[in-house]
Amino acid sequence: MARRTELPKYTVPSLTLEDGAKVAAVLQTRLNSLNDLALTLKHIHWNVVGPHFIAVHTMLDPQVDAVRVMVDEIAERIATLGVAPRGTPGALVAERTWDDYSIGRATAIEHLGALDEVYQNVIAAHRTAAADVEELDTVTNDLLIGHLHQLELFHWFVRAHLESAGGALSTTGATTEKEAARKAGSAAKGAAQR
Repeated sequence: MARRTELPKYTVPSLTLEDGAKVAAVLQTRLNSLNDLALTLKHIHWNVVGPHFIAVHTMLDPQVDAVRVMVDEIAERIATLGVAPRGTPGALVAERTWDDYSIGRATAIEHLGALDEVYQNVIAAHRTAAADVEELDTVTNDLLIGHLHQLELFHWFVRAHLESAGGALSTTGATTEKEAARKAGSAAKGAAQR
């Protein structure tokens, strides 16, 4: 649930101060999540190894850049609503509801398995946020939906590495990053031994 934001002194036309604060609070959760995602993507970019290194290493930089643009758009929307966006590391850590990314140096497939789990969670929370603001602020709703388009595309890029020719994902049933990484790694090893 979004943290309650102090009432702004002003907000955008047609919103009450209370609704502006509610929308800003929802957006703050997305700001934290997207800042974390950008850092996680860069962490993976630096720690990926193995035969698919260059493909994954180069695939992630455009995702980092796009997520950083999303971060800026969200922060600027919060400010437009009359609220100060909180973009410091301390605010992110204090307000997040998830743990740090848990995989260090690992193969490309293991990282992609874990990243599948990360994207699932970010996208699900973004969809919830879009629904939460839909009746309050169509501009913010539109912004979040635009982000969802890109996030889902990036998720598809990740999943394409984890999918069999029959359409099965190697990470199916995983509920944590480590479990998803393990399942993806095991599936890749099994396929290599065939």
